[in-house]
Amino acid sequence: MTRDKSTPTVRRGRIFPEIQWTEPQKAQKRAEREEFYQRCQPIFARIQPELIKTHYNWYVAIEPDSGEYFLAQDDLVVAQIAHQKYPNAKLHVFRINETGVCGTL
Repeated sequence: MTRDKSTPTVRRGRIFPEIQWTEPQKAQKRAEREEFYQRCQPIFARIQPELIKTHYNWYVAIEPDSGEYFLAQDDLVVAQIAHQKYPNAKLHVFRINETGVCGTL
C-alpha cells in the first residue's frame, strides 16, 4: 500500500492584511511627506555644495528639528547611525549629488 505525501500549500501574498486607504487619507499622507521634505530640503541645500566636493554619491540623513545631519556611504548605514542618536525622530535621506536623489524617475 502506498501513501500519497501531502505537501503544505504555500501561502502567497502579504503576511498582514492589506491596508485600504481612502483617497483623503492618501492625500493627507502625501501632504505630510511633502511638508516634511520642505523642512529638510533647505538644510540639504545649505550643506550640499561643500559635501559634494568631499563626499560625492554618499548619503546624508537629516533631522530637521535639530538641523543635524549624518554621513555614510550606504543609505541603510546612514539611517542606522542617525537613529542611534534620534531613535524616535523622522529623518530624510538624500544622496549627495547634483539632484539629491539616486537613479532616474
